[in-house]
Parts: sequence; structure tokens; C-alpha cells
Amino acid sequence: MAGMRLGALVLQTRPWDRLAVEFRAIEDTAYDVAYVADHLTVPSLPGRWLAEPWPVLAAAAGVTRELDFGTLVSSSAFRSPVTLARLAATTQDVTGGRLVLGIGAGTVHCAAADRDERPTPGDMAVRFADMVTGLDAVLAGQSAWSGRGLGYSGVDTLPQPGGQGRPFLLVAAHGPRAADLVGRFGVGWSTYGGASATGLAPEEFWQEVARQSVMVSEACDRHERDAGTLRRSLLLGYGSVQPLASVDDYVACAERAVTAGLTSWSSTGPRESAAAGSGPTRTSTRRACAGCAAHSRRPGRA
Repeated sequence: MAGMRLGALVLQTRPWDRLAVEFRAIEDTAYDVAYVADHLTVPSLPGRWLAEPWPVLAAAAGVTRELDFGTLVSSSAFRSPVTLARLAATTQDVTGGRLVLGIGAGTVHCAAADRDERPTPGDMAVRFADMVTGLDAVLAGQSAWSGRGLGYSGVDTLPQPGGQGRPFLLVAAHGPRAADLVGRFGVGWSTYGGASATGLAPEEFWQEVARQSVMVSEACDRHERDAGTLRRSLLLGYGSVQPLASVDDYVACAERAVTAGLTSWSSTGPRESAAAGSGPTRTSTRRACAGCAAHSRRPGRA
């Protein structure tokens, strides 16, 4: 393994002048990649504003130097292959190749906000498969493509600037159907454990992540891919494992992530002050990162 990458998730609920300070702080602290969310609505944030992620990522590139950027994750619930490919390729160009294109199934809430539909889990799985497969077709330059529910035609323009490599594709997966998409298309795999894992005790949570990692490796094997080359990314903070509870907890999570065979893990970003709640400040997070033997600054994407 090349080295552990550290990520910070930024919920873009604040005006840009405050977000700009946060992105600079994330780069200055010790993080390798900053992620933003992709939702139309979030039931747990009633009355809050959530900015469109793609302009935020492009703007963040202008106030940083080396920090990578990504979506965690772009939502298949309301995006479409051609428009997402265009957004990703443009952002890849604007950021100088620093994009990590995370993609996932999304939420029922966003489908309802987008078109007043409430798809079943099966419907969302089909749309997710269409999104990943269709995105691959667009980026490969196919002018037309048809899936089970999504499709496009007449795309005569280039999907991205000439000579530019594809965005790094990070596919979210917690079950076998999504794991198969990782095996077919993903350069990286992302998980937060899945909805059912958020209620698990810490040891059970790490066992579930390890089980999912094996499942993804098996999917790579089925598609004759070297599972050892897959980047494996974990998002923490949605269940019993809380890395920002203390500096010791932060370092312990990094060590467990290495043991689980992950190459990257993310949490919410550093705060200017701990007054808003418990957890490391910018200074203590920098100390934790510097003292963590697992951390190797920017060896690769995701």
C-alpha cells in the first residue's frame, strides 16, 4: 500500500467567504483531499442552505495549491450521465486534474425533490447501475447509449478537453450489486459502512467494513482486475466510530483503517475552534496527522 490518504468532508452550508477559509485550513492542516456533498435536500438540515457542489469545487481550486477535491458522492438519484460527465470533466480541467469523482445511488429525498418520485431501493439500484455504465460510455466518447432506465443520443461534442485523462472514479458500494460496479468501473471504492452499519458497535462496524472490502475484492476478481490496485476509501462519523472525539480517537481510527486494508479515510474537516463541539481543532488535528505513521501525504487519488 502506497500510504494512507486523509480526507475532510465539507458540508457546504455556509457562504463562500467562510468556505474559502475552511478549504485553506484543510490544506494547511495536513489533509490530502476535501469532499463536498451532493444533495438537493437533507432532512437532517431543515431550514439550512446547501450549495451546489460543482461551483464550490471549482472555486476551492482557486484558493488552494495541491489539495485534491471530490464529491462524496455525486447522486444518481437526480444526475444523468451526460450532464455529470460534463460537470466532472470541466471541474477536472479547472482544478488542474485534482478531481475525485465520487458517485453513489443517492437518496429517495433527492428524487422526490427533483421530480416528485419516491423510487424503491430496487429502482435506485437500477438507476445507479445505469449512471455508472452511462458515465463510462460518455467518457469513452460514445455518441449514444441506452440502459435499463436511462439513455442518451446525439452527443457529438467531446466529453472532455483533448489530451485530458478521465476523472478519478470513486464508486460507493455497500452491497453486492454496487460492488459489481466497483469491479467493472471503479478506480476507487467508497463506503461509510451503509445505513445498517451506523447502529453497530465499533468492533462490529470495523468487521462490517472488512466484510465489504472482501466483497469488493471478489467483484474485482470476477472482472479479472487486480484488486490490489483498487483505492479503498472510508467515511467515518455517521455511527459509533467518531474520529473527532479526541486526538487519540483520530489516530486510533487511522490505525484501524490501515489494518482493514484501506488506502484513504475521511471525516468532517478541522475547525478553527473546538467551541462548537468536542473534537480536534486545526492545531490538534495537524499534530495527530503528523504523528500518525499511517499518513503519507498525497501518494495518489481518493
